[in-house]
Amino acid sequence: MQRDPLDDGPELTNEQRRRLRAGGTAVAARTRELLPDEFVVGTELVEGHDGVQATVAVRPPAGTVVSAGFALSEVDESDPADIATQIAAGAALEAMTTPTRHRPAGS
Repeated sequence: MQRDPLDDGPELTNEQRRRLRAGGTAVAARTRELLPDEFVVGTELVEGHDGVQATVAVRPPAGTVVSAGFALSEVDESDPADIATQIAAGAALEAMTTPTRHRPAGS
């Protein structure tokens, strides 16, 4: 990894960015498979003070967005299905514990 002297986090090479993006895409795809269509799943690379991370976010039908960020080392060492299962479980829990804002029909 190369370091930018003006930045606290390490700079990733193009190959490392490609691997991180592919890992985020794999986690997002597996997360989509685990959740119903009402859950919206997305991924992006985010640059922060700790360097670049892949972030997968889920918007449940009710509740707030659930997201997780992970570094290249986590992508290389972890199973995308394990990360996806944790994110999907968090999103499902958020949806279950948040009352819906819709009124029942006929009210």
